[in-house]
Amino acid sequence: MSTTNNDDRMTTISEVERETGIAKETLRVWERRYDFPKPGRDANGERIYTSEQRIRLQLIKRLIDNGYRPGKIVNLSGEELDELARLAARKSSIPAPNADDPLLADCMAMIRAHRVPELRQLMMQAQLRLGLRAFVTDLVAPMTTLVGNEWAAGRLAIFEEHLYAETLQGVMRAAIFSASQQTDREHAAPRILLTTVPIERHGLGLLMAEALFALEGACCISLGVQTPLSDIVTAAKVHRADVVALSFSSAVSGRAAMDNILQLKERLDGAAEVWVGGACAAQLIRQLGPECVIDLEGIAPSIERWRRTRVQLAA
Repeated sequence: MSTTNNDDRMTTISEVERETGIAKETLRVWERRYDFPKPGRDANGERIYTSEQRIRLQLIKRLIDNGYRPGKIVNLSGEELDELARLAARKSSIPAPNADDPLLADCMAMIRAHRVPELRQLMMQAQLRLGLRAFVTDLVAPMTTLVGNEWAAGRLAIFEEHLYAETLQGVMRAAIFSASQQTDREHAAPRILLTTVPIERHGLGLLMAEALFALEGACCISLGVQTPLSDIVTAAKVHRADVVALSFSSAVSGRAAMDNILQLKERLDGAAEVWVGGACAAQLIRQLGPECVIDLEGIAPSIERWRRTRVQLAA
């Protein structure tokens, strides 16, 4: 496993939990049971972890989400974890991004060189040239996956991932605003409330979905990330939402995502449909069904289904 990440800072157990999606209690159990991770201690006796440990934990979490048992992989070497991660990616229904694609390669080079203005300009030009739909599906989606993979493998620092995310958000927000101007928000339907639950801090997947919803003429209301469930329910009522759309990245465990989804559905009590997407949500299609779990390509058909159902109910 490559550990060329320049981020050499020691991180607390709370930070590791946020960055890997592995609960603090689980980290402590693994420490006792498997002798990994082996944290140091700060001046107050609190656990602190190296960047190399964090990178390994990120890979372990990704493999667990793909069905591997902790006891089988926690003590594997970095190289063995890398190989398993490559095998898992090949088995995934989501195609791996082509890092040799010229546009992706140019974006990645600018991220590594910290050339933020040039990256923003390149993305804006790509969005105008490709159109918003192709920009999202052909550039933003694979690029975001590639950036996540590079960070997980230790080849990008956290601040470089954040630079990419902030740059992309600016470009996407401008494009979404332009697309939404074509919609009569007062009469647009469905009304879609977009957010993530408290355990999910990543919002790029949500932004991609919002862009495609806007292109389908839906009325989008975005709350950003990490909204408490009670607030999601209140916002759904206030905004008369027909759909609550949630995003779950690979950093969230399937069990935690499922718990949050079921709690939210129970609290909404049928007042709005719940649609979920993202790398983690893709694992839940058997439990939740294809009408609840949708990927980017499934957004247009899902909107069409919703509208067709409403016409039938009104007839």
